[in-house]
Amino acid sequence: MPSHQNKLIIIAAPSGAGKTSVTRHLLKALSGELAFSVSCATRQRRNNEKDKVDYYFITVEEFKTKIAQEEFVEWEMVYEGKYYGTLK
Repeated sequence: MPSHQNKLIIIAAPSGAGKTSVTRHLLKALSGELAFSVSCATRQRRNNEKDKVDYYFITVEEFKTKIAQEEFVEWEMVYEGKYYGTLK
């Protein structure tokens, strides 16, 4: 199989579209070939989610500090007061 080193795959879709399911399938199917980038989120953790595994669950204040310190590759306020971002 060709090397996927230094390649970025972005799975983007609306909330509830199945991004997590697709991502988990790809990680399992291509075990050792892909790595998961854990994003930051300011929303409440869901029952089946683990902090520092599915997301880094942080406060809005912590998120805004990271914005000011330019710690994100990208970030967005998806819903009022609900921020998501990818750390550098």
